[in-house]
Amino acid sequence: GRRQEAYRRNQDIGFDPKSLGAVLLSHAHIDHSGALPVLPGQGFSGKVYLTRASADLAGIMLEDSARVQEYDCRYVNKQERRRGKTCVQPIYDADDVRKIVKRFEGTRYGDQVKIAPRLTASFHDAGHILGSAAVRVKYTARGNTTTVLFSGDLGRSHMPILRDPEPPPACDVLILESTYGDRLHEQAGEEMKRKAQDLIEHARTHKSKLIVPAFAVGRTQELVMRIKELVGEGRVEPIPIYIDSPLAGKATEVFKRHPECYDEETMKTFSSGGDVFASRYIHFVSSPEESKRLNAMRGPCVIISSSGMCEGGRIIHHLKHAIQDEANVIVFVGFQAEHTLGRKLVEGWDVVPIFGIPTKRRAQIVKFNGLSAHADRNDLLAYVRAINPLPSKVFVVHGEEKQALSLGAAIQAEHPKIDVRVPHPASTHEL
Repeated sequence: GRRQEAYRRNQDIGFDPKSLGAVLLSHAHIDHSGALPVLPGQGFSGKVYLTRASADLAGIMLEDSARVQEYDCRYVNKQERRRGKTCVQPIYDADDVRKIVKRFEGTRYGDQVKIAPRLTASFHDAGHILGSAAVRVKYTARGNTTTVLFSGDLGRSHMPILRDPEPPPACDVLILESTYGDRLHEQAGEEMKRKAQDLIEHARTHKSKLIVPAFAVGRTQELVMRIKELVGEGRVEPIPIYIDSPLAGKATEVFKRHPECYDEETMKTFSSGGDVFASRYIHFVSSPEESKRLNAMRGPCVIISSSGMCEGGRIIHHLKHAIQDEANVIVFVGFQAEHTLGRKLVEGWDVVPIFGIPTKRRAQIVKFNGLSAHADRNDLLAYVRAINPLPSKVFVVHGEEKQALSLGAAIQAEHPKIDVRVPHPASTHEL
């Protein structure tokens, strides 16, 4: 979102953390986990329940978030001081991350976890990223039981590496995400392969760069597999791929430690001693010096770097150096939230702010909807349909207003007896 608004929301999270007994985390993506390190400093003393894979991922992702904040603040403050403006501060640091990670309680898919008296929770594979889960909470009092299912972010079927989303368990109340609640994905088939093939040939012909903003967890590993697939089929000659994210390298190691999340094909590859993420033309970049050398390097090459919405991290520096060359292509493979730099680029802005400086865009923009790790409108409707018996209430959340209202209306039209609500921020609802 807008930088100042995001900063304010993460500093003032809208409730008293001392009132929390526990946190249930659906998955490690920073838009879900990123404010956790703020909690201990404001009085939270409970546990954070999450899957074991999410615990491993969230630890390294929050460390990276703190590091990126500190680096970006130093860089921006250097520019701001020259203009006589006020300096910005990180929302949290590495010490805050260590404090919250100590409170992580990892669990296996399907296990019943006692959260408090009369309150249990279980985690069910959501197929979105490694360790992602729909969280089912069961409350029992005076012989009556109420069950709430929070979808988290739902993934898609027939995608590489991870298992398909698990069918939803029964619930009385469903809290459902709506990121793609008003649209359908293009299929990740032959047409998308041709599109990727054309991009690689473009880079080879023009000796240019393909700059890919991608989340270090999930999307990066999937992109590597997709490109290896094209090379393996003989459709393209390989060009150097630089994964410029210390986090991506660490995340890939976490992937290797959690085969319980793999689909059958990925499991077979690892079981036979192979490595789906390795190849002679794939290079993981760690140090800042190596990253800076990429900016001066000529193509053809692919640079995959985070963050996926271009809101921080090394991708900003690569955009700064590549965006004014019309031979370069910026390739988007995931959702871009409103007000982010990524959203501005996808919408075709000719001038965009990079480190606060208006910058002319000459590079081409290409979007791949077929690589999204989010369920689309049909997937979300099918998820509701699969709950037996149907829930009495559905709350549609985690989407821009247009998407949430559209999905809510579609659910209501299909299931007139369900009480469907699209809640306002900070609203309260009795269950």
